[in-house]
Amino acid sequence: MSNLSIKKHSEKSAPATEALAPLRMMRRLLGWDPFQEMAPFIAAEEPGLTFMPAFEVKETKDAYEFRADIPGVAERDIELTVTGNRLTISGSREAEVEDKTDRYFATERLYGSFVRTFTLPDGVDPDQVTATLVSGVLRVVVPKKPETQPKKIAVTSQETHVAHAIEHGAEGSQPAESTPPQSASEPH
Repeated sequence: MSNLSIKKHSEKSAPATEALAPLRMMRRLLGWDPFQEMAPFIAAEEPGLTFMPAFEVKETKDAYEFRADIPGVAERDIELTVTGNRLTISGSREAEVEDKTDRYFATERLYGSFVRTFTLPDGVDPDQVTATLVSGVLRVVVPKKPETQPKKIAVTSQETHVAHAIEHGAEGSQPAESTPPQSASEPH
């Protein structure tokens, strides 16, 4: 999967805020932008501070599983498409209607639209993709085709093969049936 990085459970991931410049981090932590007061005509919303759910992607024996926490997003606001080997998940979380008479002390919740596209590996079955939304958690399962799933192959040693051949007769031949000798007095 070309646009996915593989993360081992033992590695610690860096928080998303570390990727922001120091001034952006200050604005986010304090909820105050001193430069906005000097230039109120510049839009306060930054593209890096819009709603973008983080995804977990894991591979199981039978499928690839994508999970994202998207609280406040309704089923009708989510769209999944598979085009060739691309899985696209998009949606939006609308801002609540603000009452202008209310006084806000903090506004930290993020709203807006998001789009994530993942490149799927060869061997998946795009016709069998399923998606569920339970308690604000989106779960998308992309099953693998049966012919691409690993098959276990038994390994035998030469000693085992020789012992098996001796047990069942040398070189696959059956032991000769013995017939009792006929006595001279019996008629032929």
